[in-house]
Amino acid sequence: MVNMKILVIGSGGREHAIAWKLAQSPNCKLVYVAPGNGGTATENKVQNINITKIPDLLDFALNNDIDFTIVGPELELSLGVVDTFRLHNLKIWGPTQFCAQLESSKAFAKEFMLKNNIPTAKYVTFDNDNQAKEYLKQQPFPIVIKADGLASGKGVLVAAKLSEALSFIDDIFTNNTFGKTQTKVVIEEFLDGVEASFIVMIDGKNILPMASSQDYKRLLNGDAGPNTGGMGAYSPATIVSPQIHDKVIREIITPVIEGMKNLGHEYSGFLYAGLMIDKHQNIKTLEFNCRFGDPETQPILMRLESDFIELINYGLNKQLNQIKAIWNSSYAVGVVIASHGYPQNPRKNDIIDGLSEIADKNIKVFHAGTTLKNNQLYTYGGRVLCIVAMDSEIKQAKAKAYQAINKINFAGMQYRSDISDKSFNPKT
Repeated sequence: MVNMKILVIGSGGREHAIAWKLAQSPNCKLVYVAPGNGGTATENKVQNINITKIPDLLDFALNNDIDFTIVGPELELSLGVVDTFRLHNLKIWGPTQFCAQLESSKAFAKEFMLKNNIPTAKYVTFDNDNQAKEYLKQQPFPIVIKADGLASGKGVLVAAKLSEALSFIDDIFTNNTFGKTQTKVVIEEFLDGVEASFIVMIDGKNILPMASSQDYKRLLNGDAGPNTGGMGAYSPATIVSPQIHDKVIREIITPVIEGMKNLGHEYSGFLYAGLMIDKHQNIKTLEFNCRFGDPETQPILMRLESDFIELINYGLNKQLNQIKAIWNSSYAVGVVIASHGYPQNPRKNDIIDGLSEIADKNIKVFHAGTTLKNNQLYTYGGRVLCIVAMDSEIKQAKAKAYQAINKINFAGMQYRSDISDKSFNPKT
């Protein structure tokens, strides 16, 4: 397990963090990121490759003696990249196309949870917009509406009133806002409480929990504005007590493994359970992601002291019961800076300045929507950067992150100023 060459699929902040942490291992020779971004382009022992199609990724792995591959984004999982690589006896960390339906289809996930007694919100599914609208007219508000398929974290609406709900149904079925493949909608009861992100590694039977975290989905302070892919996160999440941790493993994660086995499939890879924890410490599952979360990955991996390559190898060899992850006891706060117009119409090609002024070993800038042209960084997507700061006190970690943000500049940059504030009063 030395001089390893690793392939990371993806181009976001999550993939930058994964590549950065892998490259720290003494066992790492080189991490290829496909296609990567402006941050991975300049990271030590990391190299971008301009490949995005699964057949081309397969050829690259076969022809370059790749020791293993990690899949970052949900799209490639839903398209079966894991199945394709395994057919050619290549090691790859991620769930199969069938298992990835837990994320790629909200309807599949809800039915799976119901069958396996995994606590979740009450729901109904419609494949007809008129029927969905008639149902909504009879329901109390607020209510939650989810496009069935992948929508980059933007296909969910917490509708406060009927007019918003009806408009969102039109976005899904008529306006193709989330793509023409959206043919179903899931409508759920609204759950009140505090959200947390619970991410684990699974090797088919064994579970290795990652550090807890809490993310911020809405664009604006105070959880206002439209849903996004995530505007920031911190770790550990104060709401996740040891009792809640054990309960999540017992009532949510283990039933996923057993439920998949009962369907004739083995779940391996990362699994992300989005949780809602109410004031009585009851837990319900909001959603599953079949990958490391973004932006949760950035603060979580900032705190990881274990050799990440070693953890993945134990997972690939189905030996996660033989290793434990070691975490820095400090808090990590990650704040996302998004581009002008995000999430509806993100603008590209704004010049990014100021990153060279950030020189603190407890602060790391992870790139997401950036590109490097002639040694100048430009915005290249919705979520542009994630600034992560660590400190033994969470308020200080937050202060450090925002002090670093004050040194960064690009036209139209937008970010929340309340990331991690829920940790100060976790039961609200």
